[in-house]
Amino acid sequence: MFGTKINKDPHGYYFIAPFFISFFIFGLGPILYSFYLSFTNWTGFDQPEFIGLANYERLIQDTVFLKSISNTLIIWIFSIIPQLTIALTLALILHEKFIRGRHLFHAIFYFPNIITPITIGVMFALMFDWQTGSINQFLLSIGIINEPIYWLNDPWLARIIVALTMMFQNFGFNMLVFLAGLQAIPKDLYEAAEIDGASRVQTALRITIPLIRPVLIFTLITSVIGGLQIFDAPLMIGKGPDNSTLTMIMNLYEAAFVRYDYGYGATIAYGAFVVIAIATAITFMIPGVRKKREAK
Repeated sequence: MFGTKINKDPHGYYFIAPFFISFFIFGLGPILYSFYLSFTNWTGFDQPEFIGLANYERLIQDTVFLKSISNTLIIWIFSIIPQLTIALTLALILHEKFIRGRHLFHAIFYFPNIITPITIGVMFALMFDWQTGSINQFLLSIGIINEPIYWLNDPWLARIIVALTMMFQNFGFNMLVFLAGLQAIPKDLYEAAEIDGASRVQTALRITIPLIRPVLIFTLITSVIGGLQIFDAPLMIGKGPDNSTLTMIMNLYEAAFVRYDYGYGATIAYGAFVVIAIATAITFMIPGVRKKREAK
């Protein structure tokens, strides 16, 4: 039935050809070339030398790469839990009818998301500077500390500060996504719950959160993909003591564009891709596990 309505004029391919040509040149082409480079030793100034799987063997034994994976995961966990908690809480509050000026709050909370990560990284680096940072000055002024804290000289404090930059930049975006999900819930359900005498907490736990579960999964998956590629903000803050804030993408950048080891840099890129793909696959499995439990 639908086949007779489709215009199969071959001239239509001319209109979609520019997209596919640009994709093959600027998208697929660099991906395949970087995959080839991962099997080579290339400094960028001579011809690539094919060395087989040597870069991948080096990657498996590279303690710095393994540490960059753990750093990225730790920073992501420190960031994602408060980020989604604050975003969901603010969305639930701003969804209430009695809140006035909610659009102004939407703009205020979303504002950090339009600032470049480099700017936020510089801002947090200045705030937590141990000599002139505003955080130490404030804590000293109210008497909580007696001498400045060297925040970025402690591995765990440095990771927490990087996580704060991620949370500060992205919680507003996730809040708007949650709000969109909340507005899609039929109002009849809330009216029925109110007639039945349900409290606000019961309404949130029994109606709101179950119905926005797809939105929660969406934000979680996008946070996994984006959070594991963090680069700009920690680059501005620094690698921290003993490479404590060195992320996977920072490691890639240093290998390729600081040490000019492009072949190994390409290998790190594919190693990071595998880590992100595994983390995303695990995230996809979460709703499936819940459905099986509910079915029982």
